[in-house]
Amino acid sequence: MNTPAAKKCPICGKSAVEKFKPFCSKRCADVDLNRWLSGSYAIPARDDEPQADGDEEI
Repeated sequence: MNTPAAKKCPICGKSAVEKFKPFCSKRCADVDLNRWLSGSYAIPARDDEPQADGDEEI
């Protein structure tokens, strides 16, 4: 039976630790949280995209 490959920390690339999954440490988990809270992670959008049905223009 194949065992799944060890997951890597998305911040530093070290092996993930069960307590902090998917991260390797509290530090990397905090770095990720800071990126979310500061707006570093964002989905780019364009103003010229048509609106979906049911969306109202403000």
